[in-house]
Amino acid sequence: MAEKITDYKFKTPISIRFSDIDAVGHVNNAIYLTYFEVARFNYWREIIGWNLQENGVIVGRSEVNYLKPITLDDEIFCYLRVSRIGNSSFDVMHLLVKTTPDGEEICTTGKTVCISYDYSVNKSVPIPHQERQKMIEYDEPGLILNTN
Repeated sequence: MAEKITDYKFKTPISIRFSDIDAVGHVNNAIYLTYFEVARFNYWREIIGWNLQENGVIVGRSEVNYLKPITLDDEIFCYLRVSRIGNSSFDVMHLLVKTTPDGEEICTTGKTVCISYDYSVNKSVPIPHQERQKMIEYDEPGLILNTN
């Protein structure tokens, strides 16, 4: 499925550090997961107001699709949206884009399965009601809801 920038509301800038660059001059492939993480934390803080001290979130799975290289001089942003919400897990879609003279160009797409987690008992727990509702309200339409 081809991702479209217009399907996303949340956008956050990503700073490229010199240490992110590999020997060929591109952002190292492992760094993309860090960029996705930065975007998720910004989304949770700015849009959802998720209290990570009370209700943890762990990553269950990550996928990255590398389409075009990113270099040190690129200005990049990460778009993010929740695409599915289950009982204790939810899927987060990411788009990394770079600014070009012709607009934004998609360089990378990704998906992260996040799990609501209680560290005190070391197990997954239902997504807190308030955070669930805020994700639903923000990321509709196109959000798949299930309670499995």
